[in-house]
Amino acid sequence: MRTMGKSTSTYTEVERKFDIVESTVTPSFDGLSAVSRVERSPSQQLDAVYFDTPGRDLAAHKVTLRRRTGGSDAGWHLKLPAGADARTEVREPLGGTDEAEVPEALRDVVLAIVRDRPLAPVARISTSRTVDLLRAADGTALAEFCDDQVSAQAGADGPQQQWREWELELTEAGSRDLLERLSHRLLDAGAVPAGHGSKLARVLESATDAQEPGRPEPPDDPIHRAVARHVEELLEWDRAVRADVYDSVHQMRVTTRKIRSLLQSSEDAFGITDDAWILDELRQLAAVLGVARDAEVLAERYENALKELPEELVRGPIWERLVDGAKRQYSSGLRRSLIAMRSQRYFRLLDALEALVAAEPPPPLPGEEGRGPVTVESAYKKVRKAAKAADQAEEDTEHDEALHRIRKRAKRLRYTAAATGADDVASAAKSVQSLLGDHQDSVVSRGHLSKVAQAAHAAGEDTFTYGLLYQQEDDLARRSSDELGAALKQLRKSVRKTL
Repeated sequence: MRTMGKSTSTYTEVERKFDIVESTVTPSFDGLSAVSRVERSPSQQLDAVYFDTPGRDLAAHKVTLRRRTGGSDAGWHLKLPAGADARTEVREPLGGTDEAEVPEALRDVVLAIVRDRPLAPVARISTSRTVDLLRAADGTALAEFCDDQVSAQAGADGPQQQWREWELELTEAGSRDLLERLSHRLLDAGAVPAGHGSKLARVLESATDAQEPGRPEPPDDPIHRAVARHVEELLEWDRAVRADVYDSVHQMRVTTRKIRSLLQSSEDAFGITDDAWILDELRQLAAVLGVARDAEVLAERYENALKELPEELVRGPIWERLVDGAKRQYSSGLRRSLIAMRSQRYFRLLDALEALVAAEPPPPLPGEEGRGPVTVESAYKKVRKAAKAADQAEEDTEHDEALHRIRKRAKRLRYTAAATGADDVASAAKSVQSLLGDHQDSVVSRGHLSKVAQAAHAAGEDTFTYGLLYQQEDDLARRSSDELGAALKQLRKSVRKTL
């Protein structure tokens, strides 16, 4: 369990559901070496109201939100996909709120999905549950076996549905191997794997007036499919950022840039132009996320660098200025990001992205019938052109800027290559991008070090360590620049092999 706030907590549940007929006999768990005894708990009467948007947006993303009474875990439950057989469950107590008023803390978790759309009841499910608790020899609870008699109704006037199902759920002490063994016992007793991931999915699909929703398939070309996939990833990283998961701001920013890069590289296929509103919004979103991300990089960078230095070389309150200062900047940047991610402007961007990937490509304009999405070859030509410009740069500042342009174009090449299946090119472009990413981080770090060192000097502090760190950053930048030629050569080979 992980506590998120004063009342919100999260759990990871690993479970499997099984369909059975009414006459199926409850299985025996005798003979399993891990299970020493089985304890039956008193029957539970559970009543749950499920919430979703009018367009069933939560269900489309395999997310469920319910208010349940009865049982030991009565409260609000938000369940999110977390891999095979696993879901993350975020809980809020019932409290004294209106039964139809979804807690803001839970709504915020899925705000990128629901946006400003209302959440209202879509189904009611009542369950009569018998629970067998499976324990190890030392008394540790390993798993729960639930035998459920279910009565459900979609909407206010949907048909009543009834069925029986089994559920296996591991505790924290249970193992995947035990889950497999227990599942075989249920299958041997006549059960079959459930045809739905949740009770709600079964109710919505079976209802005559509410079919389980699904997202429209994007047009069948690799760039559209890649953008659609990255849009889904954006929604997932959005949740991670709201929970302040490590590196999530970075990953959300990268995903935003991937989408923008692919849209720019194939503007005609999406019916947009260089000055399209959606491209500028993606750029500005990445910029907002960049404030927290840059601070996160600096804090980690300086913390690692200072730990590696001998103690006698770390002089003055440098930890407070560099590490603690960057962490404060990260917290401030994260707050700014969250404000942006709760705005109507952000919601409209997400709406536009989903509409863009679902729409059929517009017909080409007269005289442009031969144009299409950018190719690996055309993207590589831009990298090569940027590399030539870098060779001709004379001033250090001009050279740094030229290297940064190579990085941005290599990044666009990487995303295009990955979307079109040119894996070798994508890997080689990633090497160039990573190398120049180190260089760019060094440029940013040196600028920051100079600024902080000036403040430290004005305060009468020892600035020796700032100079030492600056020199280390300068050495890293030079190494990255020296290694660029070999990386570009490998990229050229990969492109030639692909074409």
